[in-house]
Amino acid sequence: MAKRGKPETAGLPTEAQIIDFIGTQEGRIAKRGISRAFGIKSNERTALKQLLKKLEAEGKLARKAGKFADATRLPPVSVLEIDEIDEDGELIAIPVEWDEALAGKRPRVLVEMRQAKGARQELQPPGRGDRVLARIEPAGKHGAHYRATIIRRLTERANRVLGVYRMLKGLDARITPVDKKARKELYVATRDNGGALPGELVEAEIIGERGHGLASARVYRRLGDMNDQRNISLIAIRQHGIPDLFPAKALSETAALKPFSPADRIDLRELPLITIDPRDARDHDDAVWAAADDDPANQGGVRVIVAIADVAAYVRPDTALDREARIRGNSVYFPDRVVPMLPERISNDLCSLREGEERPCIACFMTFDKSGTKRKHRFSRAVMRSAAKLAYEEAQAAIDGRPNDKTGLLLEPVLTPLWAAYRVLSKGRARRGPLELDLPERKLILDAHGLIERVVTPERLDAHKLVEEFMIQANVAAAESLEERKVPLIYRVHEPPSPEKIRALAEFLQTVGIKLPLGQTMMPKQFNRILSVVEG
Repeated sequence: MAKRGKPETAGLPTEAQIIDFIGTQEGRIAKRGISRAFGIKSNERTALKQLLKKLEAEGKLARKAGKFADATRLPPVSVLEIDEIDEDGELIAIPVEWDEALAGKRPRVLVEMRQAKGARQELQPPGRGDRVLARIEPAGKHGAHYRATIIRRLTERANRVLGVYRMLKGLDARITPVDKKARKELYVATRDNGGALPGELVEAEIIGERGHGLASARVYRRLGDMNDQRNISLIAIRQHGIPDLFPAKALSETAALKPFSPADRIDLRELPLITIDPRDARDHDDAVWAAADDDPANQGGVRVIVAIADVAAYVRPDTALDREARIRGNSVYFPDRVVPMLPERISNDLCSLREGEERPCIACFMTFDKSGTKRKHRFSRAVMRSAAKLAYEEAQAAIDGRPNDKTGLLLEPVLTPLWAAYRVLSKGRARRGPLELDLPERKLILDAHGLIERVVTPERLDAHKLVEEFMIQANVAAAESLEERKVPLIYRVHEPPSPEKIRALAEFLQTVGIKLPLGQTMMPKQFNRILSVVEG
């Protein structure tokens, strides 16, 4: 029996035999190695050379520095770069060495978190942008073409640049970085252009300095049209310096997180708290519940619970996760993606109040009288199990008399008490008279190519207002509790309009027949009156 890598054949091998043999090698192989493996005689070497040239021209083999590799599949050992972490927490990588012009789009590789046999011990898992040397096998899981086990990590994040590829006279090419604070243009040799076309947005890596000239780069991903919404988002991320890669230490801490303990937490698992969110929401941060107050001293009053996912159950002070969250401050939303404040395993799983699953939370217990005035509140760490995940439209339809199979069961025990509590809280809101800027939200709908198909204005429902009012009351309660404990905190303060702006507004309103008295302090109620007059 022939050993692997030493095929037995008589005469010139077929194209399939050559491709199969090269595919078994752990790296590129020279023509001499192919000749030796197939026992090619001296009078057949010219024919072999022509055959290899033909396979290269057809895009079946790739040649670099005189050595060949199968252009259509990854070799058994390859250098990979971690490209994304999917919603299940799986690492998806792409090959660093790949000719898209010959072999098409780079294949996706599922990186398994076990290590290859004989690999040296790694202290922490790789993160997005890290490079690894990995052993490759075919696969079909998670839409990946291959699966890989890590032999060793090679580097931290690659020195990457997002830019526009353009051709100069002759064969010279340049990449102009989209980040205006980035270094100068980059030089790209023909062999390193990855099949990029002039004007395309590309991701490239800097591969060397050239003395006093431009640094050289290699294109490793073509992103296509600059006007594609997905690319516009990428450009915005780079230009504004939004951190979209988590450091390896933060990902290591995330991977090591253990299930929370319900000990010392109030048990709310049997209480039908529900989440009400946009239909396409991926994570669910807050849940609500309400009921009539059974205290005889508070006739017509209501009890409300707002439960917020307890991120502190997993993100502890002064950890890498905590430091990274402080740097980011918030998640950033684009029409086609989200740059999260915390890794997706936390934001979309451990701290997402999923229907039917136990989650740690901080619960705000509030009691209101029949006029909507808050009588008392308290906070507790708790454990909950969401009774249902509803969309705003779904909850509203049930209240409006159009329940479905799911909301029909929730209508009397859960939804009706929520809306009754909202009506009570609305009385208090009306009495306070806050500025009623009910501005419509615009939503961008993208087509399959990432282009904006249309802009829609979702209908403003009482379901939206209910959740907002409950959240405002929970925030006020939190601020009051922090003030009581003299904890330093920051408020967002809206300064009153300047006298100049009031005069300008008064002059404009006169043109539409509305009188605005000057010389007195303007209150939100006065602006609300103007808004009601000009509504529509």
